[in-house]
Formats: sequence, C-alpha cells, structure tokens
Amino acid sequence: MRMVAVDMDGTLLGADGQVSARNLAALKAAEQAGAEVVVATGRRHSYAMRQLRGLGLREENALISSNGAVIRTMGARLLKRTLLERSTAEWLCGHMDEFRRSLLITFDRVQPGGDDVRGALVVEEMDDLTASIGRWMEANQPYIERVIPMEQALGREGLIQMMLCGTVDRMREAEARLLTDPRVIGVGLEPLSKGGVLPEEKAPLTAEAALHRTEYPARDLSIVDVLPAGCSKGNALLNLAESRGIAVEEILAIGDNWNDVSMLEAAGSSVLMSNAPEDLKKEGLARGWAIGGHHAEDGVALAVELALAGEWGQALHENATVNA
Repeated sequence: MRMVAVDMDGTLLGADGQVSARNLAALKAAEQAGAEVVVATGRRHSYAMRQLRGLGLREENALISSNGAVIRTMGARLLKRTLLERSTAEWLCGHMDEFRRSLLITFDRVQPGGDDVRGALVVEEMDDLTASIGRWMEANQPYIERVIPMEQALGREGLIQMMLCGTVDRMREAEARLLTDPRVIGVGLEPLSKGGVLPEEKAPLTAEAALHRTEYPARDLSIVDVLPAGCSKGNALLNLAESRGIAVEEILAIGDNWNDVSMLEAAGSSVLMSNAPEDLKKEGLARGWAIGGHHAEDGVALAVELALAGEWGQALHENATVNA
C-alpha cells in the first residue's frame, strides 16, 4: 500500500464533524509506513482545510477537492485544476431554470494561505439553499455573494463547479432534467446514465459537464455537483498516482457515497463505509468492494490498521463486513 485515498464527510469525519484521534493515528501510521495520504472530497479546498489544518499531516500530501476538479497540496500549492467553460455554465443555467433557487456556483479563489475570498460562492436566491443546507450556508457566509442574475458572475476567473441541493426526490428530478441533454453525463452508478471511471480522453465528444451525486437518505438531502466533463475523484486519483509512480494495485480507497464511486473503482482495494446508502452498498458488494466500519466508529482507522497489519484479505474481502 503506497497511497490511501479517503473521503471526508461520512468517512474520515465522525458524527461531530471532526477527525478522531484513532483515525488520525491510523493515517499517520500509513504515512510512516511510506504511503501518501490523499484526502478526496466534494468540498472545495478551503472548506476541507477547516477540518484538516493543524492535524499534522504532511503539507505535500494531495487534497483532491470539488470532486476532482482541483488538486492542491494541503499546503495550498496548486497541482491541477480543470475549469468549467463559461459557455457551458451559461447554457446550464438555462437548462436548470426550474431549479435555479437551489443552485450555487463555485469559483476556485484560494489564496496563498489556503483560504477563499468573498465571491468564491455565488447564489441568486438563498432561501431554498438555507432550508436544505442551513449550517453549511451559515459556515460559508463570508464567501457567499448574491448576484442577480447569476449569469453576470460567470466571467470571473476560476469557475469550477455548479451545485444543486434539495430533497432526494427533487434532486433526482434535477438529475433527470440535466441528463436529457447529451452534453451532460453522469459519473457513478444507476440511476445516473454513465458508470465508472471516465478518463477525459474517453469522454463522449459531446460531453461538456458531468454530474456527481451525494445522498443522505436519513436527512432527505441530496447534493448534485455539476463539473467539467472528465472530472471525478477517480480520474484525479489516477492522475495523481501516475505522477507519483504508484500503481493502481497499491492504492487503498475509502468512501461512503455515490460521488466516491469513481475513486473506489479506480483503486486496487476499496472500502465502502457501513453508513453508506443501502442501494449503494448492494452495488458495492456486487463489485467486490469491502463494507467497512461506520464513520462514527473510526471506520477509516479500522480499514487502514487492517491493511497495515497485512490482514486485509481475511478481515475485509472474505467477511465482507467489518464492525469496529
């Protein structure tokens, strides 16, 4: 094992939204054993660093943010970034017209110290978003700018992502609407239209944007991220591993949600958290992924500890389910 790729929310972070002492100790043990710890998250870089800063992980470790659109080191050095074309964002705003009240636009405006600036997040209306993700909106208030119409903001530098938030059923409607246009593809499993890792060079010629879903059924919350076509956690992980000279077989990936599917498919060994959506766990088992521990019970530490101890196959793949 030369690389450990781990999601944040629902995976590395516990119920309190923090990295537990045991999870942190396991990641540092992996570093000491020679593996690079890579955090791969749907969060943008600065928001991810709120929980990661000060943990003592290596500053040169990679942080894959915005579901693969941006790769920076934890010290904020830019490694790779894929921008969403302004023309693509313009027709997407029209294509998503009935969902605009649930729409937020993200710009990569990270400063040398790793923080964002106001205007990194742009909304047209705030009420529906506040109803869906109120705590997130409050935490990110310093970076949110209201622009009416939002198309006026699309010429800003660093456009990387559009995000829709709402109930599971409502966001499934949004996905279906978006996927009626052949320029939009899905990354993940059904009911998205395209499954698996989607390297940029193999993306359909018509594709301009890719959907990534994160679902929390217990909260009746779904987040649909719209990124440049070819962007995914899986592609970012493969590109990073290649640049480091690391083979796929040497990667352990740990995640809990639909936006982790490409990463779990890309890795040589994959663990899906036991708190993942039930339909995703069924898909994961069919693909031979291990079902690990719960994020509130140090499930990341359990998977990493077993891998470091060389007990991976027996404890995870043969038994399928691991309890902390």
